Amino acid sequence: QVQLVESGGGLVQAGGSLRLSCAASGRTFSSYVMGWFRQAPGKEREFVAVINWSGGITSYTDSVKGRFTISRDNAKNTVYLQMNSLKPEDTAVYYCAAAWGYTIVVVSTLYDYWGQGTQVTVSS
Repeated sequence: QVQLVESGGGLVQAGGSLRLSCAASGRTFSSYVMGWFRQAPGKEREFVAVINWSGGITSYTDSVKGRFTISRDNAKNTVYLQMNSLKPEDTAVYYCAAAWGYTIVVVSTLYDYWGQGTQVTVSS
């Protein structure tokens, strides 16, 4: 069982930055692929970024490439999402998720555990 708790969301002006954190419980955190997803009002949840167990492999959705960076600290059981050059269209609830048994996962239905989400609002 893995419990995930996100933090770091908030209100920021366009062009600003935020760093999201996702703290995980459990001793097997380093065994999980960790992903970030987001869901805007009236839209489906979408993939944002993913990182493999070691941090050596990452993948991003095209709209955030070059602006967002996913990283993890297995010693702290935490995954991060550094978000720079934020745009109003980045406004959403951001969720972290954990998947076991894969190298990289971009499909939300393959994730085993989810956090409760943190709101990110970017004003124009």
